[in-house]
Amino acid sequence: MNGTVGNGLVLGGLAFAAFGALVGLVSGMRRSDTGYPWVLRAVWGFAACMVGANLVMVNALVTHDFSVKYVAQVGSRDTPLVYTIVSLWSALEGSILFWGLIMGGYIAAFAFIHRREHARYMQLALGTMLAVGVFFAFLIAGPANPWGVVSPVPADGPGPNPLLQNHVLMIIHPPMLYLGYVGMTVPFGVAVAGLLRGEIGEAWMAPLRRWTLVAWLFLSIGIILGAWWAYAVLGWGGYWAWDPVENASFLPWLTATAFMHSTMVQERKRMLKLWTLSLALASFVLTILGTFMTRSGIFNSVHSFTQSDIGPTFLVFLGVLLLLCIGLLASRGHLLVPEGQLSSPLSRETSILVNNLVFVAITFTVLLGTVYPLISEAVRGVRVSVGEPYFNKMAVPGGIAVLFLMGVGPMLPWGTPDKATLKRQFIIPAATGLVVAAVCYAVGLRGVYALLTFGLAGFVTVITLRELVAPVRVRMTERKEGLFTALMTSATKAQRRFGGYVVHLGIVLIIVAVAASSAYVKHTSGTVRKGQTLELDGYQMKYLGLVSGEEPHRTYVAARLEVTSPGGDMSEQRPRLNYYERSTDPIGTPAVRETAAEDLYISMMAFSEQNGTASFNVWVFPLVGWIWWSIPLLVLGTLIALWPRRKAALAVSAAPEVGAAPPLAGDAERGAA
Repeated sequence: MNGTVGNGLVLGGLAFAAFGALVGLVSGMRRSDTGYPWVLRAVWGFAACMVGANLVMVNALVTHDFSVKYVAQVGSRDTPLVYTIVSLWSALEGSILFWGLIMGGYIAAFAFIHRREHARYMQLALGTMLAVGVFFAFLIAGPANPWGVVSPVPADGPGPNPLLQNHVLMIIHPPMLYLGYVGMTVPFGVAVAGLLRGEIGEAWMAPLRRWTLVAWLFLSIGIILGAWWAYAVLGWGGYWAWDPVENASFLPWLTATAFMHSTMVQERKRMLKLWTLSLALASFVLTILGTFMTRSGIFNSVHSFTQSDIGPTFLVFLGVLLLLCIGLLASRGHLLVPEGQLSSPLSRETSILVNNLVFVAITFTVLLGTVYPLISEAVRGVRVSVGEPYFNKMAVPGGIAVLFLMGVGPMLPWGTPDKATLKRQFIIPAATGLVVAAVCYAVGLRGVYALLTFGLAGFVTVITLRELVAPVRVRMTERKEGLFTALMTSATKAQRRFGGYVVHLGIVLIIVAVAASSAYVKHTSGTVRKGQTLELDGYQMKYLGLVSGEEPHRTYVAARLEVTSPGGDMSEQRPRLNYYERSTDPIGTPAVRETAAEDLYISMMAFSEQNGTASFNVWVFPLVGWIWWSIPLLVLGTLIALWPRRKAALAVSAAPEVGAAPPLAGDAERGAA
């Protein structure tokens, strides 16, 4: 019953998406509004079918309906309820079904929020998004169908992948990443609509920016939580290994970040229009490439699924997308004529352009290193390995350049600067950066890249805080407002600017943490008997013996370690090995003693009850926790930038139909929505 209903809902979603895509694109290109109500109905139908299909699958998982193929593949009566539910996205077919749910939600949310705005644009945008929905609904109904019938019906199943039920982060990390990936469908649809119409005024750029920012936030959280999961679960003593699937999530993040900076130049100077839309299209194409990497089985990774039949289908879709994007940019790009020009190499628009070029260079470098092994195998028949040294050598200088530009950009004015004023503004941040680097060197820190990073972080932080504080101080001085009132008013009147600087502080925190934890990590390993002690960087770890236990879905063996910190504080840490029925090898859970300054990270590798010994890997990671602690800053800054402003909303709703706006080449809109 579950299989029949679920499959019927997916087919219904496919029909709604196909109908809406056809009507929306045809009616939009004819510049007729008559089909718009039908497109909206198709959106509601597609979303309802995707929600219904996912609820049916969750019901099948919870009730252990092993007659459904996917439940027989990942279900188990011993799995705790929470992991039973999240097993919806623990394997290929379920993850694609979950993808359809998020896509339906995004398209419905976009249609609802903008349903009374710009009908002709909306038809093309929704038609494009539903066309993407057709592809994913086809996958769910065909190559990745989770509703197959199992006969005879097994009494129980193997449960989800042990790695996916070994930590609570797996409840949060995949949905965040999917919300970021799928969210890029909305700006893709908006950008395609603008290109098809051959015009895109500021009133239409505003939703393009906002929806990209929404997807960017979820993608950022997903990437950071994924790094945290790798750190907290895999026990290998790291959080980022330039794994192909890690890279796949990083690529659209880079282009989306470049896009959001580029829109500022497009808005203020009416430049970089073609470049800006190209970045929006590239971000979506790279999410599809990343999905292909994850779900085709062509890469060996803890993130990827086993070999599947959907790889060729994804490859065809990726090829169609590339042809569509190139064709649109080539045929409609002449309409996106810049109305301004770079007035000075020391202007903010120039710094943003250079920033964009650095982001694109990093994107190309990471993409090349990720796909080169596949290209080599296809062309020469030889599978080569591109490892961490390549990525670090190529990407680290780019990251330092981005950090420098994060400080320089806000300090520069739009247009031609006054050089004397610029020098005065530069002195204190530059001096702070030099002092920070000198202090780090004086306390014994070495390494050119690390010291340069710390110095630039001080430089950027001073400039960012100055930009945040300056308007608050002016209001307190000139209008005699209190601190809280001045702060709230300043943030409200310049939301995007204020929120962007808060996000910059979060990014600085991440970069500093990555530099410190990479450059100054300490490591030791060893096998000890009961009562013996391991030492590392002032920490003493005395092995007290083993304890074992049983949980509903696993058994475990944990080592008891009495840890004495360099300051004399004592605590007991218990790294453990978990045993799952489905897995032949144990899965470790490291013990992490966290402080603001550093983490003591202990992973148990093996043990012998007969000999009374246990083997451990131990690391000390300086500042590594700052990576995860950056999430509140990223969320806060993004929410500030996205928070709706009543006046802006009224202005947009009162604006004339964008379909009546002049083409891009003569667009005179100067809104700042």
